[in-house]
Amino acid sequence: MTKVLKGIAASDGIAVAKAYLLVQPDLTFQEKKVDDLEKELKRLDDAVADSKAELEIIKEKAVENLGADEAAVFEAHLTILADPEFFGNIKNEIKNDRVNAEKALQDVADQFIKIFENMTDNQYMQERAGDIRDVCKRVMAHLLGAKLPNPALINEKVVIIAHDLTPSDTAQLDRKYVKGFITDIGGRTSHSAIMSRTLEIPAVVGSNSATTEIKDGQLVVLDGIAGEALIDPSETEVSEYLKKADDFAKQKAEWKQLKTAASVTADGQKVIIGANIGTPKDVKGANDNGAEAVGLFRSEFLYMDSSELPTEDEQFEAYKQAVEGMNGRQVVVRTMDIGGDKELSYLPLPKEMNPFLGFRAIRISLKRQDIFRTQLRALLRASHYGKLAIMFPMIATVKEFKAAKAIYEEERAKLIKAGVPVANDIEVGMMMEIPAAAMIADKLAKYSDFFSIGTNDLIQYSMAADRGNERVSYLYQPYNPSLLRLIKKVIDASHAEGKWTGMCGEMAGDQVAVPLLVGLGLDEFSMSATSILKTRSLMKKLNSAQMKQLAEKAVTDCETTEEVVELVKKVVKY
Repeated sequence: MTKVLKGIAASDGIAVAKAYLLVQPDLTFQEKKVDDLEKELKRLDDAVADSKAELEIIKEKAVENLGADEAAVFEAHLTILADPEFFGNIKNEIKNDRVNAEKALQDVADQFIKIFENMTDNQYMQERAGDIRDVCKRVMAHLLGAKLPNPALINEKVVIIAHDLTPSDTAQLDRKYVKGFITDIGGRTSHSAIMSRTLEIPAVVGSNSATTEIKDGQLVVLDGIAGEALIDPSETEVSEYLKKADDFAKQKAEWKQLKTAASVTADGQKVIIGANIGTPKDVKGANDNGAEAVGLFRSEFLYMDSSELPTEDEQFEAYKQAVEGMNGRQVVVRTMDIGGDKELSYLPLPKEMNPFLGFRAIRISLKRQDIFRTQLRALLRASHYGKLAIMFPMIATVKEFKAAKAIYEEERAKLIKAGVPVANDIEVGMMMEIPAAAMIADKLAKYSDFFSIGTNDLIQYSMAADRGNERVSYLYQPYNPSLLRLIKKVIDASHAEGKWTGMCGEMAGDQVAVPLLVGLGLDEFSMSATSILKTRSLMKKLNSAQMKQLAEKAVTDCETTEEVVELVKKVVKY
């Protein structure tokens, strides 16, 4: 009998495919004394040989899908597997202490990792600790007969089943084979959900039990519209969902007719609808969906998809590719937003009780100016090739913005003095995602060329509720009057200074929120590319003067989220 698993609809679409369980195996083991040393040494040699064969395949796939530079990390892993000193030490421990290979592997690995991590004056050597950890995990899995999942090896149509997906996991999914995913945890604004919309694949998150309910290889119907999954569906159910997928495809085809249309309300109010992207490759999806700008280029993915800090030239090429690809339409690049749940193996950050409130984003950039200045130089150089704007994330105070802007001005002056061509019309703005900043938006608007409201964080900070925690997901309330008041304050402050305000949080493409945002006077709506045409279609049905009255009533008269939603649905005919 078919089992239905409920979750949160994160990305529209229907998928029917086998389940691929992307779950890390249990690699715990018991320490044992061994009598047959030759047999134990052979176990180790076999595990190393199997690991080498596996890594060769993974490297080949990585070169094909990601490029030679990205695949270099696997070459480093193969080098470790061939290191006679490293594995000589493991074999010596097996022979001298007569312990099993698992115990010897862990002991020697821990020693080497500690040595490399303590090389604080040599970043390259510090980074090798992570490589050793990854290699030994693979060898350990083979010793224990466990399977390490690897999306790079997928060669058939599947639905990914995972506890959660990191941004780097999601960014490496091959859309040719990965037709969708379902996770145990997360919400509509978790990074895995956001990336699923960027990749244009259906997704359901926050199911609580997908990894325990669904077995590897089972047939799954994933409904990213309703937020549910069917496990082992009947032939009739599969047919029904294939029909639903066909209907959805037809609806998308209708929206596609609006690809080259302007984004205007029914009474002629013009707005900009842009796309959020993670890499230059996503520009194609933005263009295919009629984006009028890129309102958010998440530059941190250039760092997360690399095994070391990307160089100035590597970043320059990426930004240049993006601005050229948009053919004169503006590309707003957010400077590196690392921290929180976005970690870099080669840039160790302090362990914190609450990393979302800790050392992240602009706070890292101002402390590690070597990284920040490299990125700014790359951006400035790329500005010569198209319309580029820069914004700083997680700004909390006027002092922070001024400090970041001063560093930008210094690097700009240096490049101009050196004769490097730099655009003279670069707008420098900031993310508005901290309530304290929103409360002094009138002060910040004097210095910032524009604001971009990051509602994903603004909501979680305003409501003191982790956006990825399903236990408090009821507090993720984009329509709450308190949040609408903050948004109004930001927009009004920018307009008073002759500046503009965009929104790059997921709320910008929310079909209930869009009428309210039109009424509040939002200038630019930036969203996952797949939401653009649906939003443009809705925009054409809205009267901006009527929406202004709607927003005013929501902000002043409503007390709850539910009242706001009811009000919108009463006024707007979808």
